[in-house]
Amino acid sequence: MPALRVLVIWPPQILSYFNAGHHNLLYSVAGYLRRLPDVGRVDTLDASVESLTWKEVGDRLHQGGYDVVAISNDLDGVDGLTRFTTYARQLAPNARLVTFGRLSGMRPELFTGFDLDAIVGPGDYEPAVAAYVRAVGDGGPPRPGTVPGVWLRTDGEWTPPTAPGAVLTAADWVMPDVTEIPYGAYDWLYRDDRNKFCGIPGRRELVVPAARGCPVGCAYCEVPAVFGRPDRRASVEQVVAYIEESFATLPFEYVAFYAPTFTLDRSWTTRLCERLVERGARYPWKCATTVHHLDEELVALMGRSGCVRVSVGVETLAESGHPALPRLKRKGEDDVEALAAWCERAGIELNCFVIVGLPGTTVADAEAAVARVRAVGGRVRPTMYSPHELLHPGMTADAISLHNRQILPDGAVPDPAERQRAYDIVFGRERHVTRVGEQVPERREAGSTAGTRS
Repeated sequence: MPALRVLVIWPPQILSYFNAGHHNLLYSVAGYLRRLPDVGRVDTLDASVESLTWKEVGDRLHQGGYDVVAISNDLDGVDGLTRFTTYARQLAPNARLVTFGRLSGMRPELFTGFDLDAIVGPGDYEPAVAAYVRAVGDGGPPRPGTVPGVWLRTDGEWTPPTAPGAVLTAADWVMPDVTEIPYGAYDWLYRDDRNKFCGIPGRRELVVPAARGCPVGCAYCEVPAVFGRPDRRASVEQVVAYIEESFATLPFEYVAFYAPTFTLDRSWTTRLCERLVERGARYPWKCATTVHHLDEELVALMGRSGCVRVSVGVETLAESGHPALPRLKRKGEDDVEALAAWCERAGIELNCFVIVGLPGTTVADAEAAVARVRAVGGRVRPTMYSPHELLHPGMTADAISLHNRQILPDGAVPDPAERQRAYDIVFGRERHVTRVGEQVPERREAGSTAGTRS
């Protein structure tokens, strides 16, 4: 059989939120597929980020001659999936359609109502997509139960996998190829801090995949369900080498470490910070972790190594909401105040995640948490509570898309006035914008960007 041609795509969609780390998984999957001996070409396309029209997406499908189209999905990234599969069936009729991502990794059965050939469930995306591509390359539709971690549709019937999806060691991860990522579009999405996206306005971000999996076990987080509870980490050497190679290739200005709980492994974090200090702390960086996994000594070292922002999941400061949180995340005002003081002394911006509508809490509790974080000098990133446990097969694409951490679930806040106060926390006018960009020197020329690889 001729060498396979694969398209890895995020379909057209109006994004609810933008985190470059979630989108960079497109390029990790593509890089992994390029290592397969039977694959001749892998194209990548983030149609949502690049604001492509359906005509442009149709051009790519019609002209690509693809054998497999691997479709990324996200927690609310299904609004355009029905239309995309219609285009793909018409314009790439010989291609097999497989979807992978955070939502199918958590709830693969949600996708059995779409016109797909395969669904990647829990486990790392790369080996599951690769196993499916290899099976397609063997000729004919893959037989039910033969592809680990992948649901298969045969004669209109869906069959779950008989073996779980593979979990890679960090040494087998393929770091994204920075030359194919549309950084100009990323810059545009991060331009306004009032959106409360995770990037730093006016500065070019390099996302560095550092860890997968998390043992903390937050019920509202997809990470343990998709990637497992054990923490898997790239080596310090692997991380530093990727940073240095990437900064030498393109004019990045800071690093965003992509890890569920960055400081979970204190020894690893300390070694990384020490390496960065040895290199003159010339790479400004940020991360996300928990209040529990930070202390004054570690925060001080992080600051010396170039950390400019640390994000933590405060979620709520109300004790009534603590039963909805893992024990180690049940923190109060004193904990946040102490962390804020450590960060201030270290020159680090404190960014706190607050959940509106967390079970056991009121809108007033969320307002109080926001006010307290701001009183100690922190930045607030609010989201709505989304009960992912209520997701079920048969839901419409619109219903699934409402689990996007921006819209309140039905009945969560019955009183109309209270509901508007809740929405004001997430969608109200933001007067507290970050100034952390002042700590990140500019390196790039105006208008510089990376292209899309094909």
